[in-house]
Amino acid sequence: MSSKAAAKLSFYPIGNAGEKWGDAEKAAWLASTQIKRSYQDDVVAPLKAMADKLEAIGLSIEQYGTLPINPARYPLFAVKTAKFDAAKPSVLVTGGVHGYETSGVHGALAFLADSAAEYVDRVNLVVAVCVSPWGYETINRWNPNAIDPNRSFYEGSPAEESASLMALVASIGHPFDVHVDLHETTDSDEAEFRPALAARDGKDYAPGTIPDGFYVVGDTENPQDAFQKAIIDAVSKVTHVAPADEKGEIIGSPVVQHGVINYPLKSLFLCSSVTGCIYNTTTEVYPDSANATAQECNLAQVAAITSAIDYVLGRVK
Repeated sequence: MSSKAAAKLSFYPIGNAGEKWGDAEKAAWLASTQIKRSYQDDVVAPLKAMADKLEAIGLSIEQYGTLPINPARYPLFAVKTAKFDAAKPSVLVTGGVHGYETSGVHGALAFLADSAAEYVDRVNLVVAVCVSPWGYETINRWNPNAIDPNRSFYEGSPAEESASLMALVASIGHPFDVHVDLHETTDSDEAEFRPALAARDGKDYAPGTIPDGFYVVGDTENPQDAFQKAIIDAVSKVTHVAPADEKGEIIGSPVVQHGVINYPLKSLFLCSSVTGCIYNTTTEVYPDSANATAQECNLAQVAAITSAIDYVLGRVK
């Protein structure tokens, strides 16, 4: 047996220890994925079913791209204010950048169905319901090329999901004031996605912990503490907020206030940096908690969106 074969990873079934994946390993990983749910049934059909309702309040559904792996199966849709008013704040909501994070997608749909009508007269809205539909169907963090869309928001992005959303944002022609990017932190992060990341990048896997509850990620360079607190206060009425661990951290980052950590958004090429707006947040809920239901997670996402908009409206009266 060769030394490379002997070094086969013990924590992930694809690749060799200390070696980054090449094309063969990425192809093997793609072959291991399976369709587990339907983007057309779960996302596209409900979205189209509310088309008349959305049109009646001044919102339109626009296809802004497709995924090359299957353009017919994976059209990309956004709901937009039909006529932007430069005097109003503009709000971007993104769900399903990581397609496996279910409440991000269904929270965006719930916001459109139940809450958007309260805001359409006061803000311009753009809601990209499911940025990564292949990831949604395969319950995956990456796209088919083993690329994380949420680390790919930069010029010349190799991720079609990220490039398409950036093109949508650029096409609006108005600056954004608010961006709420809807995510989850799940048990599968430790069971699958973090080990896969270490294997792909030829690094050692260091087990971590999953926080039990809701938290948000602000911008290290533009933290907007009062804005983040307003979201945490609103969501805490819907579901529990994640406590800090024994180190005073959540997922390895210092807790700067209850339920809030910060990341350098631009340098990590995260989705929440895509508009360059002042008020941005990445939500994280824990759907595997014994103390939360799927519906509660969806409602927490809606509360994050509405509280973010309410905060900005309160500042621009």
